[in-house]
Amino acid sequence: MAKTKTKKVDSTAGNEKAESLLGSSNEEIVEGITPHLEKIPESPFPEAIMPMLATLTDKPFDDPDWFYEVKWDGYRALAFVKDREVELKSRNNKSFNEKFYPIHSLLRTWKLNIVLDGEILVLNEKGVSDFGALQNWRSEADGELVFYVFDILYLEGKNLMQLPLRHRLELLKKVLPTDDDRVRISKVFEAKGTEFFEAAGKMGLEGVIAKRADSTYIPDFRSKDWLKIKVHQRQEVVIGGFTKNDGSSKLFSSLLLGVYQQGKFQYVGKVGTGFSGKLQKQMMESFKPFITDVCPFVYEPDYNKPSRFRPNPPHATATWLKPELVCEVSFAEVTSDGVFRHPSFEGMREDKKASDVMREVSTPLNEAVPEVTELQRTMVSAPKPVPKKTLLNPKDETQVRPINGHDLKFTNLSKLYWPDEGISKRHLFNYYYQVAEYILPYLQDRPQSLNRFPNGIKGKSFYQKNVKETAPEWAETFPYITSDGEHKEFLVVTDEASLMWMISLGCIEVNPWFSRTQFPDNPDYCVIDLDPDKNTFDQVIEAANVVKRVLDAINVPSYCKTSGSTGMHIYIPLAAKYTYDQSQLFGRLIANIVHKEIPDYTSVERFIAERKGKMYVDFLQNRPGATIAGPYSLRPKPGATVAMPLHWDEVKPGLQMKDFTIHNAVSRLKTEGDLFRPVLEEGIDLMKAVEKAKSVFGS
Repeated sequence: MAKTKTKKVDSTAGNEKAESLLGSSNEEIVEGITPHLEKIPESPFPEAIMPMLATLTDKPFDDPDWFYEVKWDGYRALAFVKDREVELKSRNNKSFNEKFYPIHSLLRTWKLNIVLDGEILVLNEKGVSDFGALQNWRSEADGELVFYVFDILYLEGKNLMQLPLRHRLELLKKVLPTDDDRVRISKVFEAKGTEFFEAAGKMGLEGVIAKRADSTYIPDFRSKDWLKIKVHQRQEVVIGGFTKNDGSSKLFSSLLLGVYQQGKFQYVGKVGTGFSGKLQKQMMESFKPFITDVCPFVYEPDYNKPSRFRPNPPHATATWLKPELVCEVSFAEVTSDGVFRHPSFEGMREDKKASDVMREVSTPLNEAVPEVTELQRTMVSAPKPVPKKTLLNPKDETQVRPINGHDLKFTNLSKLYWPDEGISKRHLFNYYYQVAEYILPYLQDRPQSLNRFPNGIKGKSFYQKNVKETAPEWAETFPYITSDGEHKEFLVVTDEASLMWMISLGCIEVNPWFSRTQFPDNPDYCVIDLDPDKNTFDQVIEAANVVKRVLDAINVPSYCKTSGSTGMHIYIPLAAKYTYDQSQLFGRLIANIVHKEIPDYTSVERFIAERKGKMYVDFLQNRPGATIAGPYSLRPKPGATVAMPLHWDEVKPGLQMKDFTIHNAVSRLKTEGDLFRPVLEEGIDLMKAVEKAKSVFGS
């Protein structure tokens, strides 16, 4: 999956740049462009523009009057941005607003009134577009969408299509917001087309686009001022039916393909490779509305015809389809009778009309062109890393997502789990998916106590420890006899799939054991839990700092986090070297020292009535089977607060629990990283710490 770095967008910057360019006659702002803009009359914002198209040619060429671009393998898209409203449209004027919602949402932050032409795609780890990933894209978990912009058609009352391409591109560089890598300017190279084409082949790109530098933009026209040169032969085709071989267990064996020539639907061959079983199921569902008894081709093709490679093919029967579904295939060559040789299915094309799909025939070009400078720049840049995006899209109520090789079903996604805040079940899933890499180290191999809120924080909740009859077969469980003698099977989180299955049960918060299944009697850390009663949060902060001073005095490292509720937790790493009893005794020692330091508002009494409203310095959590909300866990509290690890210098008056919520926790992790990781690393020497405490604070 390709990743890019997403930055905060300054939505006013583009507008200010546009105004300075359009309203000034100072040629130094953009040399050679502004005078042309001043001559362009005002025109209304266009409601729709059909894109200009490129003519296929057979070979690359060198010409200093042409620019060269990467031919991206994605969906052509035009973006109409006006007064914070956005229409993202395909080349045949279908809306992409919902399908590619992250790009649509990003464009809505812009204050520009602008029309852009470009390509939406998903990049792989090498920075090359992956059409298969784009076709299967449903949410940000499927890959990072990128909108590569290669032309600007309208800006702040000015129709720019009659400007030469070189001027449009200079203007595009000046006004396009560049603070978010999900929208990028497609690089243009003034170089040898032959070298550029050769580099494209080595990088595994689909091909290159050549554009005459002084060309104007002519909507809905296939121009020879724009040329496409393909490294590998590919073409859109229309599905006219499918076959099924006798005795085959597949849903279909091949697709029967056609294109339009002079208004007639002509057969161009069949394709039987490039389909997974899952994809075949999806395609069969899409075929159902188009099944017909009438062959759509001008003549019925001989789909049982032997070939040099299959002299005795299995007998097949055909099911005809109305020619309305478009797909794309790659192929080795076209035979003398117009049939594709060795075709392979590449994906469906929802962005193209069947009636527009014609056979592409390359136009030969003369190669008598002068040489220019060597190609010196990289054609595409590798994607920048970005934390994982959301798992679920914002529309569908039920979604099935593959996670760690398991298909997980997520339902009732608009159900509000925090009704007052408008935070839904969908938000819950997306949060845990985004923070999975940070939270999993504190959940992995640990039995979980499930605190379930199936109807949100205002509904009834209950604890579940035994998942023997409910956990999926692939999930790990841990058999355990509780203190009351019951035999239970605890869920053990091992990966993202088990985490997300746990959350699907309505577990708003995660409550892992302090120990792992490998060493169930040896906790990885000791915890001091500051549990206030009638105390202010500033007193909790003061108590936390007292705990730190005590631990610093005996050379024991400590790590602090908010509880996400009312208190704070201080963790001391043990690395599973000691038993729960030893951990609890150490916790008792620290709690007693802290209480002596601030006796006016703290207590170490176990029973609430005996605390008399004071803050409980709780050390008894350090026992087998006890749990507290783990780091980065959401809490079933107003505001959707998060149990957030802190730098110690953040633990000061003014800190509030509501500072860390579902809305900002992910962005904090991007900048701060996992502050709690040392908790799971080298543990303290407990005996040495106890001796030090006795020498510093007395017995």
